[in-house]
Amino acid sequence: MQNNTFETLVGAIVVVVAMGFLYYAYSSTNSTGLTGYDVSARFQRVDGLNVGTDVRLSGIKIGAVSSLDLDPKTYQATVHLNIRNDVKLPEDSSIMVTSTGLLGNSYLSVSPGGSDTMIAAGGAIKNTQGSVDLMSLIGRFASGGGAAGGQTPAPQPATPPNQGSQP
Repeated sequence: MQNNTFETLVGAIVVVVAMGFLYYAYSSTNSTGLTGYDVSARFQRVDGLNVGTDVRLSGIKIGAVSSLDLDPKTYQATVHLNIRNDVKLPEDSSIMVTSTGLLGNSYLSVSPGGSDTMIAAGGAIKNTQGSVDLMSLIGRFASGGGAAGGQTPAPQPATPPNQGSQP
């Protein structure tokens, strides 16, 4: 009987610790409900973005991606954002998909504009820049197609040719 009580006590402690870890993981993801206002933005490419991706202003998290949709008419990605209530964005703000490094996670970086009019809830950020496909850029430069228009300029001589022999 004594052995059974000890095993039950250890099992209960393990369950309590596991529940504590689950609570911490759930609360640290901030998925308990974002409080803020919704804004949308349209992009040509949104590689690396997912629901929950950070929206940052000056490196500070001000919101998150709440959903991603594809417009069937324009074939552009519509990204819905939830922005904190204490952050008001000017209507001429811009937003771009960027990453923390060459192989880092993608996030949305907001550059505030100078307008006195702020984006209202349900509004849209008009100035957008989508993600860049690094592998295709590297492939273009590796194959010699890095110049404008995909053409390599003709090499120029280092010195002008001699016009005649001079003593």
